[in-house]
Amino acid sequence: MGKSSRDKRDIYYRLAKEEGWRARSAYKLLQIDDEYGILSSTENIPLERVVDLCAAPGSWSQVLSKRLWESKSPDDRKFVKIVAVDLQAMAPIPGVIQIQGDITSQDTAQQIIKHFSGKLAQLVVCDGAPDVTGLHDLDEYVQSHLILAALTICSRVLELGGTFVAKVFRGRRFRFARFSTSMFIFGSS
Repeated sequence: MGKSSRDKRDIYYRLAKEEGWRARSAYKLLQIDDEYGILSSTENIPLERVVDLCAAPGSWSQVLSKRLWESKSPDDRKFVKIVAVDLQAMAPIPGVIQIQGDITSQDTAQQIIKHFSGKLAQLVVCDGAPDVTGLHDLDEYVQSHLILAALTICSRVLELGGTFVAKVFRGRRFRFARFSTSMFIFGSS
């Protein structure tokens, strides 16, 4: 007798459920942070303003909460603002402000900035993906437009010198996504 689809789920799916993450994608952000330190303070400037775009079901927001909010003393927590944005509602996450909105909307950008008391985000993350059809070219095309929407809202809500981290489907259009993001990358060459 063959294994059920439930038995075939990968180790990270099972591990995520055991450890209380909403999705296995939490491990992607944890690995990125472990390798690049994106959730660390820089130059003695604490990381206090973070946006999670396309946040549902909320695993990246959970990571942000655990590493940036829950790790702080109650007095220091009041300075940390994590804003999660998605079209879908999510169950609450400690220390995370949720906006049910469209990342292509100017109103959503204004709501984000309002939660930061007029300041801009220091970090924006986006693990968004379209509903996968199985047609790789179509999925990649739709996801590339989602990345462009994320970059567009970053141009309104991310401070100069801030960090943007996104999942990108790698395929024929990967060069397009790479070119699009290169317009926002500054630094020494």
